[in-house]
Amino acid sequence: MTLDKVLMPVPDRNPDVFEREWPLRVADIDRYGRLRLDATARHTQDIGQDQLREWGFEAIHPLWIVRRTMIDVIKPIEFPDTLRLRRWCSATSTRWCEKRVRIEGRRGGLIESEAFWININPDNFMPSRISDGFLEGLRRTTDVDRLRWTAYLKGGTREDATHVHEYPVRVTDIDLFDHMNNSVYWSGVEEYLFTTPELLNAPLRITIEHDAPVALGDKLEIITHLHPAGTSEAFGPRLIDLPVTTLTYVAGDETKAIASIFALSV
Repeated sequence: MTLDKVLMPVPDRNPDVFEREWPLRVADIDRYGRLRLDATARHTQDIGQDQLREWGFEAIHPLWIVRRTMIDVIKPIEFPDTLRLRRWCSATSTRWCEKRVRIEGRRGGLIESEAFWININPDNFMPSRISDGFLEGLRRTTDVDRLRWTAYLKGGTREDATHVHEYPVRVTDIDLFDHMNNSVYWSGVEEYLFTTPELLNAPLRITIEHDAPVALGDKLEIITHLHPAGTSEAFGPRLIDLPVTTLTYVAGDETKAIASIFALSV
């Protein structure tokens, strides 16, 4: 699989697709009323926690970390609106799974996402086997049961960067694992999109992969690279004719995460 993968469609009429609705809040939107990417990432976390609670596994599997999140903004969701979220498993293994979340606005906005989630043991904070009961529920929406991790992205260096800027880590960015929460990385993407408003006029696919945690006190920098059309085949064979932007999150010489951004053909 590569960045041009096709996301699994909603398994319609499957009772194991978990669904929630809630209002789009003012704190989740930009100054134009668009649902931001960092807020979108938080919504995918929130519905996951709701699903664990409703299925009765919140105490058994309380901690998960995300290794990769792919978000397709098909049509921006704009305030005021009500969000319909549907969540289901698209692939699984014994310690991790991929979860799809579709977010629809009643007014026609649509965002698709898929995230690679790892089950964490709360005693030693290491990847842990998913319980048989929870795994049984996951497999009711997918027949992919040998999911393996494959990185889609490789970090860039300062030497050939288009731009490098510091991204301060705040106390409010830190979560239960004492790391910067995954949703905060999407704020860095929002800052880049602010400088390239033309990208917001087309459907977008943005992917973030996490290589190492960011801690409070890290001097975090974001390194930007532009890969013109004709040079981006490494991201996926169908992307050769598309320009791709990458953002590499680094602390010193250590790559913490990599994001990619490109216009999506739909």
